[in-house]
Amino acid sequence: MARFDMTGAAETGPSNTIDETLFQLGIASSTGRDGEPDLIAAHKWFNLAAMRGNGEAARYRAEIAMELTAGEIAEAQRAAREWIRTQ
Repeated sequence: MARFDMTGAAETGPSNTIDETLFQLGIASSTGRDGEPDLIAAHKWFNLAAMRGNGEAARYRAEIAMELTAGEIAEAQRAAREWIRTQ
């Protein structure tokens, strides 16, 4: 399962940018920081952060995609589109 060693990553200083928030939601989802890991949700959050120019999120999204089925990726992409639509 994709789990990232983010020791110290949150200590780089506070960020109020939406892409950083989306990235952190991806980290929380992928690591199970707030419960069980949810790779579909992680893919969604990393996808949204990557769309805003976060290169690290794009790399994590690609790594997670290798562990998901095509159907799960499609589900994550639908969730990302829905999130954009509601913003």
